[in-house]
Amino acid sequence: MIIPWEQLPAATLDNLIESFVLREGTDYGEQTFTLAEKVEHVRQQLQRGDAVVLYSELHESVTIVPKDAVQPGSNVT
Repeated sequence: MIIPWEQLPAATLDNLIESFVLREGTDYGEQTFTLAEKVEHVRQQLQRGDAVVLYSELHESVTIVPKDAVQPGSNVT
């Protein structure tokens, strides 16, 4: 289930994004970014609609995924 990021309290969204960034260990190539910069990159992806907040009822978890990873009309659990 996609959760609109705009409906999350600011502190919750901040914690979710930070947790996602720390968990993912994303490779940014030769550039080094601070945690704050990585968090801002993910926030911008959410704002542009390139990424979504996804809740899994099956796993009782929340994560951030690329929008194109979610199949339209699929029952995401």
